[in-house]
Amino acid sequence: MSSAVPDPQAMAAAHGALDAQVRRVVRWHFSEDTGSPFWLDFRERLDFDPLVDIQGFEDLKRFPPFEDTWLRGGPVRRWVPRPWQDRPLFVFETGGTTGIPKSRIAVRDFRIDYELFSKGLSDEHFPRGFDWLHLGPSGPRRLRLAVEHLAQVRGGIAFGVDLDPRWVIKLLRKGPAWGEHLEAYKDHVLDQALTLLRGGHDIRSMFTTPKLLEGLCERLEDDGTTLREQGIRGVFCGGTEFTPQWTRFAIEELLDGVFLQPVYGNTLMGLAPARPPGPEDGYRIAYYPPSPRAVLEVVDPDSGEVVDYGSTGRVRLTTLTREFFVPGFLERDEGEREPPWGPWAWDGVSGVRPFGRLEGGKTTVGVY
Repeated sequence: MSSAVPDPQAMAAAHGALDAQVRRVVRWHFSEDTGSPFWLDFRERLDFDPLVDIQGFEDLKRFPPFEDTWLRGGPVRRWVPRPWQDRPLFVFETGGTTGIPKSRIAVRDFRIDYELFSKGLSDEHFPRGFDWLHLGPSGPRRLRLAVEHLAQVRGGIAFGVDLDPRWVIKLLRKGPAWGEHLEAYKDHVLDQALTLLRGGHDIRSMFTTPKLLEGLCERLEDDGTTLREQGIRGVFCGGTEFTPQWTRFAIEELLDGVFLQPVYGNTLMGLAPARPPGPEDGYRIAYYPPSPRAVLEVVDPDSGEVVDYGSTGRVRLTTLTREFFVPGFLERDEGEREPPWGPWAWDGVSGVRPFGRLEGGKTTVGVY
């Protein structure tokens, strides 16, 4: 695989677009006529004026780190910009693997994120006019509605399963004695997916997670068939289990030629697609955020400074939309800093995995 490094002009243009986005978003969230109650109150406690002193991305370092406790609990309306107080709103939660779930409000961000993602999907592997299967978490997460919108944007209908990852977490924490219950619930979820695939629908594309994808393919193999023979042409897939070893196994043994598009995403950031993994770079998974709407930095966990390319650090997220402003949020993940590549004229991150120093490594991961 060629390095496909973007030309300097493209990288300069991307940097300029990011600085412009910062100025627009900061002025929106901190102006009296458009700002949200949270950020207008926060402005009064700062020792600088965001409307004057924030002129580009580097200036965001003047803000203190964004605390995840600010998103735990309510009232969530304190995050709503003033012009949208009377608009129909959504509220989405994280998976809730650690304490009270983080919540965020949404108006159209989840749709915009997936419309942008759709532009990068090939019609060959994710054909327009056909339907989708969403084999992933449902409930208060944005993922179900987002995949539903993606299917609609591409002219299809989304079929979904009922999956509660919080119940899976409880079963995992109960220990090996509850393994039988965990497997039974996994089978329950896969049964729903198999029923849909065999139901005579025009399903050609799907979202799922690595563990569920593997389980689904194994169930199909037991029945003497494959995902491709069931009509699937492309899978976009997200989860912490994406290692080079698993990716090679999936491409070479599980998928029978079905296209795999890895993604890294969450409720706060949106969706970061990966460049195509292959044997040329050892099946390394490198993700690129949807700049200028979001930025991923890989930083030294002690100093907060961005590490060198190829070095390991903690993932720091900045979200820059009119719906949500998140400066310098330290994610629960670590990885390696990746240089710009192909259509992405900005940094990425590879090897994403739980941050090893967080809570002694006791975070529950891989729950679905």
